[in-house]
Amino acid sequence: MANLKSAKKRARQCIIRKQRNQTRRSEIKTLTKKFLDAVASKDVAQAKEILKLTESKIARAKSKRVIQSNAASRNVSAMAKKLSALEKKIV
Repeated sequence: MANLKSAKKRARQCIIRKQRNQTRRSEIKTLTKKFLDAVASKDVAQAKEILKLTESKIARAKSKRVIQSNAASRNVSAMAKKLSALEKKIV
């Protein structure tokens, strides 16, 4: 355990940031699962709405360096591709 006052503070900050990051990652995973469920049930309107929300959450996590830039881009791209394919099938 830290002895210096500043080191103790950094340890506290680290715990808080870790919880915040875990929450952000969990939110993204949950929204991704909801998006995949919407695509599986062929609900285009709901999938679009969830994609918009998920994309903003991923962008926020990317800017806060919770997830890596390329991973964020890859995830958003894959979801957009699935939505596009779903729209083409229905039309």
